[in-house]
Amino acid sequence: MTPVILLAADRKSAEVTDWAARVGWVVGLLLFVALVYWLMREGWKWRGTLQGDLPELPAAPSAPGAARLTMTGRYHGSTTAGQWLDRIVAHGLGTRSRVELTLTDAGLDVVRPGASDFFIPVGALREAVLGKGIAGKVLTEGGLLVVTWEHGGRLIDSGFRSDHAAEHGAWVDAINSMINKSETEGAR
Repeated sequence: MTPVILLAADRKSAEVTDWAARVGWVVGLLLFVALVYWLMREGWKWRGTLQGDLPELPAAPSAPGAARLTMTGRYHGSTTAGQWLDRIVAHGLGTRSRVELTLTDAGLDVVRPGASDFFIPVGALREAVLGKGIAGKVLTEGGLLVVTWEHGGRLIDSGFRSDHAAEHGAWVDAINSMINKSETEGAR
């Protein structure tokens, strides 16, 4: 025999993929991801339990009056006032969603398709500012309308982003003027 034929006879083919080991790793990874997801869900429920002392959210009055301003956009969540990472999840306040805001003389009506609606009476409004972040959502400076309000003895910041960010300034001015007018009338 010639040496070339002997070399070809000594070669082995590549190892075949060990499918049992590969399937085992994939199943293990999927179980790990499921465990992490379950732990996150339990943490969310636990946070809601800790915030169980928060009373039910007010519903809009039957006749809130004429709309001063309306806006469509996104609701990014609510936090403890001044602590933009301390998300409030009780009563669905932690659920991000589309939003339709209506400002009337009675207060701020927050309509959220697919999530629970709520109403902020004018007496509960404390301040409106332009912010850049809330509850894990960071935007450009002034990209977020942050409304501070009181509910159940707790100050809450709720973050909204309009479909048209240029509207935010008018909302800040209108809400703050309503608050100042309410405080002036209350002092009389």
